Amino acid sequence: MKKHIGLVVKDDGNARQQADRFEHWLVKKGLTVIRRPIGLPAEKPSQGSRKRSPKSLFCVFVLGGDGTFLSAVRWIGDQQTPIIGVKFGEVGFLAETTEDRLCEVAEAILADQFATRPQIRLQIQALREGVETARESAFNDVVINKGALARLARIRTHIDGQFLTDYRADGLIVATPTGSTAYSLAAGGPIIHSSVPGILITPICPFTLTNRPLMVPDSAVIKIQLAEDTSDIMLTCDGQVGMKIDERDTIIISKSPSPVQMITLPDHNYFDVLKAKLKWSGGRV
Repeated sequence: MKKHIGLVVKDDGNARQQADRFEHWLVKKGLTVIRRPIGLPAEKPSQGSRKRSPKSLFCVFVLGGDGTFLSAVRWIGDQQTPIIGVKFGEVGFLAETTEDRLCEVAEAILADQFATRPQIRLQIQALREGVETARESAFNDVVINKGALARLARIRTHIDGQFLTDYRADGLIVATPTGSTAYSLAAGGPIIHSSVPGILITPICPFTLTNRPLMVPDSAVIKIQLAEDTSDIMLTCDGQVGMKIDERDTIIISKSPSPVQMITLPDHNYFDVLKAKLKWSGGRV
């Protein structure tokens, strides 16, 4: 049976040229290539209207950076299609290999000589006065933040039905371990190894300095509400899709039953990528 290969490509001249050559290489091997163009992030979630990848895909190659990878994950949706990132330019946390090794790695994958590592993603349910208004997923993070001129948000947070605190802050990040090296890290959150089973809660510029990042078990259900009428508050998922929320909304965040199946290579080391991306010298200054 002919294999169908997904190809998601960064909107970049070098990436498109490499993708054209790679697609030609795949077609010559008798494979069918389904290529997805990258569009602009959506302003609002849309239930049931987003086009998903075909169920017939054997795997998906992502040629680009972390943003392109997150877009590809959203395209796959809940389907357990193996996915691999190929970096262009700077090191990406989500890339497993580099463009110069693309065909070599593809040969091994097409011969079924690979393993996958399931990575947690989050599911997000938005309710307005008890009625569901949106259902989304996030591989990196869910972010609630205020606009430039809005006052501090007061974000009431419950864990498994137990009241945690009212965060008074510019916003709140709920991240997976994979997403701990993204916005959460910039906001002062810790780096969590991608295999650690947990969910990270990081306040953005909290008014109370004792409000520190918190990691909860990945079995936890997190409920978030705005504790007062605050205008210009947005909820975004992976920086790919967003919606305005107010004090009428309840956001429920939990571990998705559908992880992302990341293709792994034996020579790829998490800590090597971490050191390269964060420019750790490893020696005396």
